[in-house]
Amino acid sequence: MALIPTLAAIFMACTFMGSHNSVTAQLAFGFYSSTCPKAEQIVSSVVQQSVQANSRMAAILLRLHFHDCFVQGCDGSILIEGDKAEKHAFGHQGVQGFDVIETAKAQLESECRGVVSCADIVAMAARDAVALSGGPVYQVQTGRRDGLTSTTSSADDMPEVTESIQQLKNKFIQKGLSVKDFVLLSAAHTIGTTACFFMTNRLYNFPDGTSDPTINPAFLPELEATCPKDGDVNVRLAADRESELKFDDSILRNIRNGFAVLESDAKLYTDAETKSVVDSYVSPLNFLTGPNFGADFAESMVNMGMIDVKTGLQGQIRRVCSAFN
Repeated sequence: MALIPTLAAIFMACTFMGSHNSVTAQLAFGFYSSTCPKAEQIVSSVVQQSVQANSRMAAILLRLHFHDCFVQGCDGSILIEGDKAEKHAFGHQGVQGFDVIETAKAQLESECRGVVSCADIVAMAARDAVALSGGPVYQVQTGRRDGLTSTTSSADDMPEVTESIQQLKNKFIQKGLSVKDFVLLSAAHTIGTTACFFMTNRLYNFPDGTSDPTINPAFLPELEATCPKDGDVNVRLAADRESELKFDDSILRNIRNGFAVLESDAKLYTDAETKSVVDSYVSPLNFLTGPNFGADFAESMVNMGMIDVKTGLQGQIRRVCSAFN
């Protein structure tokens, strides 16, 4: 989940609301088992090769799934190319991984033409990216159709890193997700990087020429050294201090201890409700009585993957992911 400069930008089934329930019955584990038996194997192979070639690709694919789902549902609308297409929205700046999805799609079209949706490829790729980073191995339901629209304006209401914690919670709740999902999906920042461009306000103008007081004093000089005032804004730093390539719960410990890099992550420890969720995973007694971070993260990923899913006549199976049929 890299959110730069939005929660959507970094990057992020138990709490389904409304339309989620109606699509749950139409999606299925192993949806392509008879129509394209090698579908998941093909996607996994492409993702593995991509991550081996570029260690950052796991975080990139995880972020792509979040961005796709959080606008008009998990329908591959972010993959469409065009000047006014969704992928060029301000909230999606820096999103990558499109070539990996197209590579998988090309191989799938060769294996079983017109069967596997681009939306499903994105969901499966994110799942595989998490596993390749040392995260939980989990299944995703498939059977999504690709969306029929894609506009920059559709992404106008993405969560923004500078919004209040209540605004952020509300945006996730409006998508049918819980506050627990919000915290866990934010913890996707355990892998990936952000740019100094998006640290400037937090370090030097929060709000008036000061730094964010939630930053641990021992961490502030490190951030300032990496992202000096008037320095190169394109320099990148780990979104999870000292753990950018490994999926683990260190992001939550860093949030608790004032070592959160992103402002939106730090805010998770300023609200009683979200703080309680963070603490439930990092308390000293967690290994005895607490919840399992990996298992719960996987559940939240499945929940997110069900946002406003298109099925049946609501969508199509694109021939290429970057264009409508």
